[in-house]
Amino acid sequence: MTSNKRWALAGAMGVAMLASAVVVHTSTAAQSAGSTASGGLRFRPMVVTVGKVHSPTPPTEQQCLARFHFPCYSPDQIETAYNVQPLFRQGVNGSGETIVIVDSFGSPTIVPDLAYFDRSFGLPTPPSLRILTPEGAVHFNPATTTELGWAGETTLDVEYSHAMAPGANILLVETPTAETEGVTGFPTIMAAESYVIDHHLGDVISQSFGATEETFTSPQTILKLRSAYESAYTQGVTVLAAAGDTGATTFTVTEQHHYPYRVVSWPPSDPLVTAVGGTKLTLDTSGQRLVPDVVWNDTYNHYVVGTTPSPSAGGGGLSSVFSRPSYQNGVADVVGNRRGIPDISMSAACSGAVLIYQSVDGKTAAWTVTCGTSEATPLFAGIVALSDQVAHHSLGLINPALYAMSAEHAQGLVDVTQGDNTVSFTTAGHIVTVPGYSAGPGYDLASGVGTVNAALFVPELVQAVATASTGPFAYRGTAP
Repeated sequence: MTSNKRWALAGAMGVAMLASAVVVHTSTAAQSAGSTASGGLRFRPMVVTVGKVHSPTPPTEQQCLARFHFPCYSPDQIETAYNVQPLFRQGVNGSGETIVIVDSFGSPTIVPDLAYFDRSFGLPTPPSLRILTPEGAVHFNPATTTELGWAGETTLDVEYSHAMAPGANILLVETPTAETEGVTGFPTIMAAESYVIDHHLGDVISQSFGATEETFTSPQTILKLRSAYESAYTQGVTVLAAAGDTGATTFTVTEQHHYPYRVVSWPPSDPLVTAVGGTKLTLDTSGQRLVPDVVWNDTYNHYVVGTTPSPSAGGGGLSSVFSRPSYQNGVADVVGNRRGIPDISMSAACSGAVLIYQSVDGKTAAWTVTCGTSEATPLFAGIVALSDQVAHHSLGLINPALYAMSAEHAQGLVDVTQGDNTVSFTTAGHIVTVPGYSAGPGYDLASGVGTVNAALFVPELVQAVATASTGPFAYRGTAP
């Protein structure tokens, strides 16, 4: 699909990118925080697997259309859609920056899988892929559905953050506990992130997981868990989180049902975190848009969810825990007195999914067609890494800058004005609909401030961060 000649244009990307990746496995003793109770919540990755293709070469868009009835996109199409190649040609590729990917269990085959993915699409090898287990060694069991699911999540996170910032280092932080169990999962992952932040190991943290706010025992439970985000805020590290894959609702504590009313998940609802929502791209084979982006919503797409409706849409709504942060004062007419999410959106639709390569099951390696805000979040992490390189430092909490850019109608922000995240599902034979939020001009609770044209957005973000910290959009909350 893509030749290596595309990368010859990058010039200043550096010789180190062409060398073999440096892979380091590091483990430290488990922290005491890992035993702290966090209630009976369920904690899940924001990724959806649509199908697999067993082939040595990635399937074409036409082959995906024939097999799945919707297109699947390659990294070069995604790069074109977000206009990152002009930055690559200028030598802006994330060089010198480190993207931190945080996942339970990780994937034992991520190193060869990324290498095969890169070769297949003409991508350069990352200068460094380091695997860190600060909460203790991970003993991966490919026979379990949970761990296989997290392996797919890990693969998506690593491969697409790398595609958007091919010159950046990747630090994969793995935890040894199932994040579907809140009793040990959240404290463990928060401790792992605190280790990364306190040791200055990365510039932007990508999180593709969350738990419904209502599944925590109390708001105070969440407030006691957010120490990693408080540290990131004070130390200038950008933290991202996927806004969710079930539209205006999300799962109850059992993960077998959805709430019949509007809810959102934490950590994306945290004011110290940038929540990344989902859009649908409609691209030609080169990656050019055929129509403007819309809010991702496949709830009634029977090729994706089956014969009955099922929530499959970008998350968004109002927090029941956090009040409106100062940087959202300018959109108070939308969010009222609550924290609203998402802040920004990227590609996530299952009806316009992306290709990843993984061989973790130990059987037949496959190209996997996948989607969700777990795609959107590492994509945006790559954009942040490019911005960090231009700024020559990490940008920290970027939310004030995003809302300032939106108010100023920055050219690098592309408004998403169509679609909604209303979803439906069947309970006891009856269809339940949770009314969501519609996209429109400016900020909305379906797409945030919109999506990005990276070539324009990156320098604008750097400038906005430099000025927004003291302006009317500055964050005036506290990091307890």
